[in-house]
Amino acid sequence: MQRFDVAAITSCELPTGALLRTYVGEGAYTDCFATDVAAGVSFASFVEAFYTSAAFKCERFVLTWVVAKPSSDDDARRLARGETEKFAAWTVEARAPDQVLVCDYLSRTRSWLMVAPIEGGGTRLYFGSAVVPVGIGSGRARLGFPFNALLPFHKLYARVLLGAARGRLVKLTHVRL
Repeated sequence: MQRFDVAAITSCELPTGALLRTYVGEGAYTDCFATDVAAGVSFASFVEAFYTSAAFKCERFVLTWVVAKPSSDDDARRLARGETEKFAAWTVEARAPDQVLVCDYLSRTRSWLMVAPIEGGGTRLYFGSAVVPVGIGSGRARLGFPFNALLPFHKLYARVLLGAARGRLVKLTHVRL
């Protein structure tokens, strides 16, 4: 069993060319987390590992029963391979060979995944989010109390999700961490 190493997940700036950058200048909350693995990891493998990890399956379970947005591991694989534009509560907003940006069904949040090669070998895995304020463009945009109250949990949960994907990659591909 892989041990989750929270220190292996770091908060960082969005890389140049990140699809999530669209939301930085619009007053949305954005974040970016990264972790490294010591081998080449394809974008499709990362997306599959992320959405099929035990941590994310908990979210998929909640989405199935609370908002009737079910999904399967096969659905995650199709998203990873670019064969579908919908997955559970999300729709693909933008895609590039090394990244994907998805929008939730309420158009309030975005999730973003990206891979980048590391000079000297290995792969950097990125995960980020955007929360779009209510009233954007009106001059009175706000994220609101619930968001602010849940922000520490969100940051921890983002680290858990990325760490779970990292661990899943080890299990699926036997890559070294």
